[in-house]
Amino acid sequence: MSTYLPTLKQLQYLVALKDHGHFGRAAEACFVTQSTLSAGLRELESLIGITLVERTRRVVRFTPLGTRIAEKAQRILREAEELADLARAAGKPLSGELRMGVIPTIAPFLLPRLLPKLRAQWPDLKLYLREETSQAACDSLHRGQVDCVLLALPYGCGDVDAAELFDDRLFVAFPPGETNLPKHITPASIDEERLLLLEDGHCLKDHALAACNRPELRAEAAMLGTSLHTLIQMVDNKLGITMVPEMALQAGLLEGTGVIARPLEADHPSRLIALIWRKNSPREKEFRLMADALKAAATASASANA
Repeated sequence: MSTYLPTLKQLQYLVALKDHGHFGRAAEACFVTQSTLSAGLRELESLIGITLVERTRRVVRFTPLGTRIAEKAQRILREAEELADLARAAGKPLSGELRMGVIPTIAPFLLPRLLPKLRAQWPDLKLYLREETSQAACDSLHRGQVDCVLLALPYGCGDVDAAELFDDRLFVAFPPGETNLPKHITPASIDEERLLLLEDGHCLKDHALAACNRPELRAEAAMLGTSLHTLIQMVDNKLGITMVPEMALQAGLLEGTGVIARPLEADHPSRLIALIWRKNSPREKEFRLMADALKAAATASASANA
């Protein structure tokens, strides 16, 4: 075996540059200077005798082989992290660092109620949060940038394990002054020309459309909103109607508006909140403990709001 092997630090520099496409941003992500990162990559190229990155003043371009090596380096780094996870899992559970991805239609509504309870239950846990859309969060999970993801199912996230937490019912939000609204809204009564949904990349849009089971809504709906807060402001200004999850209503999303919300009456009127992680992760027991804590905290919060 050759004694001249790339170091994990060099592989980290390579993967960071591939992710960010910019030496300065890659250096910031690695908490080193740009010159240190550049020197480390040149050492790596000299070590293996291959040019991995073509450097110009404006563009960082990976060679075809550089791209393949960066992808392999990403897998090596993830496996190296799992070695540390094995040792951590054998010690005190839910202590040290844990990186959690959270989607935007959950993070601002659920986490403020749950984090204080988690801190009280697991005082040695350092929980780092990364808010991303569902697809970006799944990509981060499989690249090893996060350890687990709090998201809504169903959603195709690859080869993962999941712990189901609770159902989050969907509501239809109407502008101020709407009259004769029934207690429950059926999918057939939704006017597709008035429907405002989140832009692509947010799984809530797909959950809302699936709950309605009306294929024409996907083509007709005006998908304009970048966030639930933005959609509610549109509805409050009488630009249309939208769908919101119950957790957002419980968190006060409609406060300060005249928006009226009614529950959706459908075969599947909710999304399923779950914690997911990479299949066969050595920290599976920790993630299940985390899921139990999240579920208990969410149940307690729901009872308090009832």
